[in-house]
Amino acid sequence: MPKHVIDPNQWIKLYSDYLFNYTITRVNDRDIAQDLVQDTFVAGLNSMKNFKGEASERTWLISILKRKIIDHYRKINSNKGKAEVRMNYRSDESEGDWLEERVADPFDKTAEDTIENTELGMAIHDCLGKLPEKQAKVFKMKTLLNFETEAICNELNITASNLWVIIHRARTAMAACMEKNWF
Repeated sequence: MPKHVIDPNQWIKLYSDYLFNYTITRVNDRDIAQDLVQDTFVAGLNSMKNFKGEASERTWLISILKRKIIDHYRKINSNKGKAEVRMNYRSDESEGDWLEERVADPFDKTAEDTIENTELGMAIHDCLGKLPEKQAKVFKMKTLLNFETEAICNELNITASNLWVIIHRARTAMAACMEKNWF
């Protein structure tokens, strides 16, 4: 099995969106989410010498971010923070995107899991349907289908800065809708 390497010069480009999406669903505050992602990058830089290459860069950064989120909730001493502390984080777990992480383990299905996944899928579909057409299309392409920024811009004939405005609005609307209809 090949060892993974670290390239901090690529972190913002490769991982900032993913880490932000992961964080915003857990803290529900844009400024705090941005701070936690920034703290994660700083901690990663400070602990690069500890990176053993056994996991991917992204998995390693997520493990740092999880500790940052736990620390955040410990600081504010909330019930959610206490619940986060009790969660068992394995270092070998692979990370999915923020929607996939809400879905139960497909290999440990119960009737409740099936119902929950069906309800979640309906809530996501319903929230996507409430977005303006262009926002929904950009959200699907970027978040669900993992299209590259350049590919989305080319297909929709928009600039990168316009894309980020659209995706921000879509994510904000989706988060609010999911908060209201699902969480």
